[in-house]
Parts: sequence; C-alpha cells; structure tokens
Amino acid sequence: MDLKDIQNLIKFVAKSGASEVKLETDDVKITIRTGSEDTKQETVIVQQPAAIPTAPVPAAPAPLPVAATEAAAPEATPAADDSKYITIKSPIIGTFYRKPSPDKPSFAEVGKKIAEGDVLCIIEAMKLFNEIESEVSGTIVKILVDDSSPVEFDQPLFLVDPS
Repeated sequence: MDLKDIQNLIKFVAKSGASEVKLETDDVKITIRTGSEDTKQETVIVQQPAAIPTAPVPAAPAPLPVAATEAAAPEATPAADDSKYITIKSPIIGTFYRKPSPDKPSFAEVGKKIAEGDVLCIIEAMKLFNEIESEVSGTIVKILVDDSSPVEFDQPLFLVDPS
C-alpha cells in the first residue's frame, strides 16, 4: 500500500462521515478516526515486515464492505485447514523472541514435539522477559510470528497439532 492509496482512503473516510475505520492487510494496519471538528483527523499506520499484501486495496474510493470482503477471502482457505489445530496465543503485549539469546537455539521449531510446561518463546514487556509455556502437548505445525516482532494480547503465535 503506497502513500497515494492511504491519502485516498483518508479522503474517502472524511467524506463518508464515518467516525472510525480500521483496515488490516498482511503487512499494514491502518486506523483512521475523525472527530467532531471538520479539521480533526487522526491516522495511525503500522507497517510490519511481511510479504506483499495478497488482497489489492482500491485506489479509487469504494464501499468499505467490498474492501473488507476482498481482504478476508484469501484467509478463508487456510483457516479451514487449520481448524484441527490448537492455537497458542500471546497472553501479553510485547516483543516476541524465539530464542533465549541471539547465540542460543530456538525454543520451538516446526515439527518439534512439545509437552505441557515446555517454554515456547519469550515475550519482552517493559524490560521484563516473560517465558511463555505451552498449555498443551502436541507437535508444532506453524510459527505465526517472526522473531523480534511486536505482538498484541491474544495474537496467535503457534499452531499445534494435538494428535
């Protein structure tokens, strides 16, 4: 998503009269809030290192439900395949680390068998390093977060096959 697309989106939201609009793609999260004053606008843009978005964002103003449908459609297929897996989510906000230190091996790798109580990762929050332990036993199928990435509360971190 380039600057021109973002500017068009801001103009569209301002003209539509909506008070808040959120848009998420694989690598961009945008929240646009308009206040009661005509000139007051707040735009929050977060870009995370990731692949190029799979869903195109309309350059010209278009109804927002269409854009939301296009963004959600590519995710429907993987979600169906992942339904048999258990998702381990972040219990806190912070920075996700797969290793205890840069020169040590990762806590968890794809294909590794884990048991309840095994440390899967570390999340740094306010200079405190919190070890995140597994609450389930199984095999790690997918790691959903890149090392040293910020994570939100309840954000999926790992997919585990319990069988």
